[in-house]
Amino acid sequence: MSTLESNYCYSFPAVRGQQAGKPFYIATCPLRLIPKIFMYDEEEVPVELRAQRTLNKGRIPEMARYLVESPHDYVFSAITASIGAEIDFIEVDKNSNIGSLKVPMDAQILINDGQHRRAAIEEAIKERPELSQDNIAVLFFVDEGLQRSQQMFADLNKYAVRPSPSLGTMYDHRDQASELARYLALNTKPFAGFTEFERSTIAVKSSKLFTLSGIKQANRVLLGKGTKEGFNEDERQIAAKYWESLNIYMPEWIQVQNKQLSAAEFRREYISAHGIGLQALALVGKSLLTLSDSEKQKKLKLIANINWLKSNPAWAHRAMQHGRLSKAMSNIFLTSMQIKREIGLPLSKEDVQKENEYLNA
Repeated sequence: MSTLESNYCYSFPAVRGQQAGKPFYIATCPLRLIPKIFMYDEEEVPVELRAQRTLNKGRIPEMARYLVESPHDYVFSAITASIGAEIDFIEVDKNSNIGSLKVPMDAQILINDGQHRRAAIEEAIKERPELSQDNIAVLFFVDEGLQRSQQMFADLNKYAVRPSPSLGTMYDHRDQASELARYLALNTKPFAGFTEFERSTIAVKSSKLFTLSGIKQANRVLLGKGTKEGFNEDERQIAAKYWESLNIYMPEWIQVQNKQLSAAEFRREYISAHGIGLQALALVGKSLLTLSDSEKQKKLKLIANINWLKSNPAWAHRAMQHGRLSKAMSNIFLTSMQIKREIGLPLSKEDVQKENEYLNA
């Protein structure tokens, strides 16, 4: 008789595998059990005695909301855990790697990767109890002590690379800001054909001018939206019309579109080829949208006269810092103020005070 058969156990359908000469088990676990059986180290335990990072509680509400708001199409990747107890694997057939994994209920099961998923699942089930019937994959290893668990954490995270903001925007079909950025990038000037969809920086020899993540952020600035706010159809049309109208009065953009100026040369010489230019023009656009159509058109026409060359002294200490472009919010604001002056937009007392504070900082 197995030493576990007389004890109370969790039983998981599982597949047995092998890595580095050691067995591991891939199991499915009901979400309702996740908060009960998986532990994570308490924050007050010194880092040298932990096998995980400290739980970042600020991440949990957003992850839980994702589960609650997408109960029919969410995706959570597998949790990786170490079992600090003797286990049994009951094969379906002799010499089979398919069977049931028996884990004592009093075993310490420590999460090596996925503690934030665990906490988010716990919170989401409180709001949507029906989620408790769903399952998540769990990769189980047999615990070999603290040093091994710490090494597993390091190894699991060593090569983990978050997708770039542009690629995340490209593939995010729930986020309305991402939907709007994709729509503009594929359908409107100046973005169609000139958007980098995968990276959030543009290579020196690239033929692209804008990053998808930059377009997404510029739309938020243009329409005064926070990071969690969406966009309706009217706002989508407003954004599309603004960028299309602006494009007419950006001669260097048009030269690149007509292949009269290379994208590489444009980026090398002009601030309007960079994110700071796009974000500053979005800030200007936010003010322009408050004007009547006729007045807005007059101001847009004046943008065609702006000297966007990096060598223009007007951009010193605004877009440029020590001879280099700066993407800091203060520099975006200062650049937008210069554009507003050049096209005769009224400046609020608060904005002028803010400008002086930035310039004298």
